[in-house]
Amino acid sequence: MAVSLLLSGALTWLLVRDLELQSAQEQLDRSVIAERAVVLHDECLIRTGIATNPGAANCKLDDYIDYQQRLTGLASQLAPDRLLLLNSRFRVVFDSGNQDPTQQSISISSARRVNGVAEARINLEGQTYLVAAMPIAPARDPLTAAYVVLAVPQGAFAAAAANELVPRLLLAGGAALLLAMLLVLLVSRSLTRPLGQLAGAAEDIAAGNYSRRVGIRGTDEIGTLGAAFDRMAEAVERARKVQREFLANVSHELKTPLTSLIGFSQALVDGSLVTDLERSRAATVVHEESERVLRMAQELLDLARVEAGSISIHITTVDLRGQLEQEIGIVRPRADARELVLELDVPADIPPVAADPERLHQVLDNLMDNAVKYAPSGSKISASARFDGGSVEAVVSNPAGPHSPDPERIFERFYRADPARSAAAGGVGLGLAISRELAMAMAGRLWADIDSGNLRVHLTLPAAKGVQTQLQPASAALTNAH
Repeated sequence: MAVSLLLSGALTWLLVRDLELQSAQEQLDRSVIAERAVVLHDECLIRTGIATNPGAANCKLDDYIDYQQRLTGLASQLAPDRLLLLNSRFRVVFDSGNQDPTQQSISISSARRVNGVAEARINLEGQTYLVAAMPIAPARDPLTAAYVVLAVPQGAFAAAAANELVPRLLLAGGAALLLAMLLVLLVSRSLTRPLGQLAGAAEDIAAGNYSRRVGIRGTDEIGTLGAAFDRMAEAVERARKVQREFLANVSHELKTPLTSLIGFSQALVDGSLVTDLERSRAATVVHEESERVLRMAQELLDLARVEAGSISIHITTVDLRGQLEQEIGIVRPRADARELVLELDVPADIPPVAADPERLHQVLDNLMDNAVKYAPSGSKISASARFDGGSVEAVVSNPAGPHSPDPERIFERFYRADPARSAAAGGVGLGLAISRELAMAMAGRLWADIDSGNLRVHLTLPAAKGVQTQLQPASAALTNAH
């Protein structure tokens, strides 16, 4: 701010000084016209023929010494102006400021302001002068002068401009400084208050108060920052909530099989099971619950690896139609047990997809397994596929049943549409969460919707380009998918 004021003042000073000098030069140009007439009048001391012939212009020329004395008297009335006479070679023959002129040469040029007047800026005794000149007849002049020159010190006008401008600049600068300080105070308060709120909210979130919001809104940068902070706080609060729910669900899901394992293994150890049938049944339960715990641990490990991008994805060409036929064959015994009708609708000319065969099998197995588990008995499950713009979309559809799931939440960890359904019957709720991450790792997408009471799970994968096999880690595939 101070630099701006200084620059403004300097530029204003230069502008005003130039205007003052231009005005002074124009005034000097007009003054030299009058001084020329006086100089011409003083060329003659005695005029002859005036009485007999008033129109005559005869005069008796004086010697140059008397003439210089008259010019010196004339110049004394012009102070601080300086009167000079130049000969036809532009050399000084008379100088009111110097009794012994040194025949200094002065260059003059025609003026644009007043016709017939020439202008120049000269240096006399180390001082700059503004000059205005007009020609005279050298034959009639005792000093044979050809030009009358009027000179004014340039510094006098610069000083006058400074005396006039400096108080105004100081006044304007003081007012501008006060206004700037007021604006700085207002702007700083408008900035520091929301920044203080943001700092306080950040401290609260760091201390564990994830519900803290700043509520700062607006179209400026501070408003944008406040809105972004609130979105970040909401995301952090949601992540913490998901983490707590995840830990609670893991603990709950592990508690049931571990309780069974402890109970039946204790019964086997203390000999409370007498018959072979009881011991066989207890051993079967221990085996099944152990497999369940192992399966849950494996699913949690797979989910963590996929989310961290540490699992390798081997992308190659996969026949989607053949893969779907294989999955239907796997789940058909369970579907027949529940009187479910399995339908496959895939065109024969559908192109292969670029995917990892093992991971694609894991995804499709989860989709078909969920459809068989949650479809009402006697209903129809359909698997279809279609080619659309460089990608292939597979859809697994089944009736939603009485406990219709939320399509936006079914990919959350441990989500169950029917909370009363046991984990043994419905799984632990990690399959679809893992499937979504695997689909993203293969540069695909997995989502769900409900249409006419049917839950439809969509899997989109890129169509394979040729038969070239490509190997890439999941982290790179996740990056490409995003």
